[in-house]
Amino acid sequence: MAIWMLPWGLALLAYNLFLAWYVNWRGPLSKAEVQSALADLIATGLALDGRNDLATLKAFLEADDGREFFMLNLVRIAPGEIPDPVSGQPKPAREVMGGYTRMFLPALFARAGHPAIVARKIGGYFDAWGVEADPGWSILGYMRYRSRRDLAALVVDPRFAGAHAFKFAAMPQTYSFPAQPQIMTLAGPKVWVALALALAAALSHLAILHAQLASPPILAG
Repeated sequence: MAIWMLPWGLALLAYNLFLAWYVNWRGPLSKAEVQSALADLIATGLALDGRNDLATLKAFLEADDGREFFMLNLVRIAPGEIPDPVSGQPKPAREVMGGYTRMFLPALFARAGHPAIVARKIGGYFDAWGVEADPGWSILGYMRYRSRRDLAALVVDPRFAGAHAFKFAAMPQTYSFPAQPQIMTLAGPKVWVALALALAAALSHLAILHAQLASPPILAG
């Protein structure tokens, strides 16, 4: 193999490894997996605190199509300072919220999930009918999940046992629901990772060619 082909081979290998991690290759959840996930959720007590709808989650898991999905979150961050759930000391609500995100985001990334969009609200409702008044939403989050299996695992992750207190304290109001994009004009990691690897391979290719041209020819004695 010519040496200039090496960067392209390594880039292709790296992208295949990325896809092996980023894409759900295990297919939809089985009935046994759904029952196990629900049992684990009930054991945590989160399904019994009035903040989570167990029936809605059950229906979502049972209808698994094995594809990625996005969770739309509307969040109202409490104004001013609130008591820290651990120390009791007054802190800005956004700082308290960090106690949750510092635990949640690494676990989400580990399962190939990530924020697709996070936006700060800068105005009130423009169109609104048949809904309650705007409570003063602060943030919109659009989070990518590799699969419903990953969602089920994250919900019952024991590392979050103490993290939810920070979320509940900092977020007096929120709602979220899963969505499947119909039109997506923003490039996701499947595109920009491929472009980044292709750029790295192309630059390496050019560097190899430059080194070969700059080297003096070896003359036979």
